[in-house]
Amino acid sequence: MDLGIAGRRAAVAAATGGLGLGAAKALVADGVHVAICGRDPRRLAAATAELESLDGGQVHGLAGDVATVEGAKAFVTAAAAALGDLDILVPNAGGPPPGGFSTTDLASYSPALELNLLSTVAMCQAAVPGMRAQGWGRVVAITSISVRQPIAGLILSNTARAGATGFLKTLALEVAGDGVTVNSVQPGSHATDRLRSMHGGDLTVAAAAVPTGVLGRPEDFGAVVAFLCSDQARFITGAALPVDGGASKALQ
Repeated sequence: MDLGIAGRRAAVAAATGGLGLGAAKALVADGVHVAICGRDPRRLAAATAELESLDGGQVHGLAGDVATVEGAKAFVTAAAAALGDLDILVPNAGGPPPGGFSTTDLASYSPALELNLLSTVAMCQAAVPGMRAQGWGRVVAITSISVRQPIAGLILSNTARAGATGFLKTLALEVAGDGVTVNSVQPGSHATDRLRSMHGGDLTVAAAAVPTGVLGRPEDFGAVVAFLCSDQARFITGAALPVDGGASKALQ
């Protein structure tokens, strides 16, 4: 399917691996010019080279850390400068440390909120005004299935990402008439390095917990992100889409 986005310009945050890289791959394969960022120079170089090997859009690898508001704004500004402007924004960041109510002190909430809520706000503030001015734009944020069904032991992530979802829904309503759509994608368990590290390299138990019996593939997740950026998805906005193999049991 031709998604109608060849030649568009996208900033994909934290895309040196995992689901961010999966999203960047899908966009590049559809002819989108993409800027990614990462903290580790070697991982950034490897991801950039992998994207450049695809038959698609141009790729820019930018050093940066979106864990802070300033870092998030700086990435979007640098991406827009490298690409000439932005049409697509994919906010993304790693997760905060695990913990529950009794094991998480109050001081831990501020950095978690900056990582998974305020960084998304900052990236949108830097990118969306330009999208509104040109009358076309796509924001597709990568959050977590924990927004739909909180995960025990991840109180910081549950709290921060739920806030980000509320922000994105509100933003979607405000910019809907300007040709800009705002959606989020809620991943469940996917075969990423982060999940492997959490399970000591053995993903059997993680896969068994998914109704499909298998883990998601980053490339399939990326295809979902790319579709939400497409011309065909112009009537989808304010959505929070679970991509979890049926793991969430919530009705909404």
